[in-house]
Amino acid sequence: MSRPRAALRTAVVWEVLSEALHRRSEAVGRPALDVLDAGGGSGHFAVPLARLGHRVTVVDPSPNALFALERRAAEEGVADRVRGVQGDAHDLLDVAERAGYDAVLCHGVLEYVDDAGEGLRNAVAALRPGGGVLSVLAAGLGGAVLARALAGHFTEARHALGDPQGRYGESDPMPRRFTAEQLSALVAETGLTVAAVHGVRVFSDLVPGSLVDAEPGALEALAQLEAAAAELPAFHAVASQLHVLAEVG
Repeated sequence: MSRPRAALRTAVVWEVLSEALHRRSEAVGRPALDVLDAGGGSGHFAVPLARLGHRVTVVDPSPNALFALERRAAEEGVADRVRGVQGDAHDLLDVAERAGYDAVLCHGVLEYVDDAGEGLRNAVAALRPGGGVLSVLAAGLGGAVLARALAGHFTEARHALGDPQGRYGESDPMPRRFTAEQLSALVAETGLTVAAVHGVRVFSDLVPGSLVDAEPGALEALAQLEAAAAELPAFHAVASQLHVLAEVG
């Protein structure tokens, strides 16, 4: 099976998430779940989830992203199952139903909010108390340190290691990064049970595109390597992103 290079970046997350939602559907006896995608932007996850039959509400602060979401959902024929609402993690429960969702996605949000703990607590509060799935994707510290070092920016790499927010300097566009332990602890503090932790983009951000494109089958081989390394704790420390899957109860 071939796949575009861009899809490789989130393939691990998609596989884990789709399997978790399938298990949840079987547990509640409903093929269609109610999913909240906090910070879901133009629907990178929302639209594929809607194609599976789920009802997805996307909350995002950007009107442009929500417009792109609407257009994308229409093009994919799932406009009736995707709803976009303007808002952010701070006021999430003002625009999304409290305790109203079977699953909540919090991808690429905790790095940017003023209070990561508050943002995560709001996401958890949107889950149905009887059971639910939380998917958290955030920037990994180790991947950034490794990338800066391989680019020859050794001082910046060293700075990121000692910075409380994992930033390599004033020019760093990322407000905050996490280790696997920090992100898992943040999720566990909400009362949810951490079911799995995965390293995302362990290799794909480091391998030159020309190298992958030059050899037939290289892209799929790289995808298989990413999948094999994702669950191994040793590779969490060098992943560009970290994914935590948690469940109510």
